Amino acid sequence: MIKYLDLKKVTAEHADEIESAVKRAIESGWYLQGEATRLFETQYAAFLGTRHCVGCGNGLDALTLIFRAYKELGVLHEGDEVIVPANTYIASILSITENGLKAVLVEPRMDTLQLDDRLIEQAITERTKAILLVHLYGRCAYTRHIGELCQRYHLRLVEDNAQAHGCYYVGAERWVRTGALGDAAAHSFYPGKNLGALGDAGAVTTNDDDLACCVRSLGNYGSSRKYVFPYRGRNSRIDEVQAAVLAAKLKYLDSENDSRRVVADYYYRHIDSPYVTLPGREEWLKPTDQNPFHSDNVFHIFPILTPYRADLQQYLKDQGVGTMIHYPIPPHHQQCYAEWNSLSLPVTEKIHSQELSLPCNQVMPRKEVAYVAQCVNRFVPHNP
Repeated sequence: MIKYLDLKKVTAEHADEIESAVKRAIESGWYLQGEATRLFETQYAAFLGTRHCVGCGNGLDALTLIFRAYKELGVLHEGDEVIVPANTYIASILSITENGLKAVLVEPRMDTLQLDDRLIEQAITERTKAILLVHLYGRCAYTRHIGELCQRYHLRLVEDNAQAHGCYYVGAERWVRTGALGDAAAHSFYPGKNLGALGDAGAVTTNDDDLACCVRSLGNYGSSRKYVFPYRGRNSRIDEVQAAVLAAKLKYLDSENDSRRVVADYYYRHIDSPYVTLPGREEWLKPTDQNPFHSDNVFHIFPILTPYRADLQQYLKDQGVGTMIHYPIPPHHQQCYAEWNSLSLPVTEKIHSQELSLPCNQVMPRKEVAYVAQCVNRFVPHNP
């Protein structure tokens, strides 16, 4: 069986270093807010090119703390609007509504599955104060037009970088890592991420000194120093063991992302089925001198689209290939957001009804990658 993601194999790649890092953390006798956390925060900030990295409990907390900090600093207020891609994972939206802000859903593009920057301006109102840009599937969602809109309308740009560790925005004049493009960014180190911990962990990155200070305080019960609480905070801190694991793995992130690109390249060049669409293939097969290595995608997920998803998923399972769906139900059809259930978002709905994720990771041998492509090509739906 080819697993969708074999975390045991992923961890085994660096088992000795991980075990040594964990051993040092255990033997230090200091398990929160210690040297391992300071080391990882420093290294990850340097990796991205930001002044600050603040560890926290998980990716959702990272997003929630950013919006909460902006409220505490007077940048955002109750009822302010935040534009967000309609096809995102629900955590992005939860972080907005949890803070008493209004999420404004904007459709993605079918060719990139990212927020459609052509539709943003028409969604902006006098209450719009921020854009939450989600680098879905590991692809950079930032465009120069989005940056221009943020400047024109004085909007904060918050990145959800949970799926795009190590990704770049490749511009005409600069390359910048995702997580360092906007005013603040949230990162999830859930075990299945490209940079994954051995449990839950997250971080906020920013160049804003005041925001970083506020986020750190809010994640530590709201304290500015021991037993002094200027804010009503929460408990959301990365622990020393997870920080140590992440620091051990960080040095390999770029090379492992390159390995994911090799898998994706094989799929783009060898999957040829009338029943399947590969978003981004045309662009991928025409690399430019500016971006010959496709550094704007780290392929946390390799998505394909098919109107025969259930049939294809079952067929691949029968052939010994594991797959996943990201995601079967769009946020505006979820019961927890019943007020949106009548919305018509046809592009989002099509993506959520057709998306299927193929195995794509750094521990897949070439023969497995080739076998997955062959299986997809051999597939014929029951009622084509």
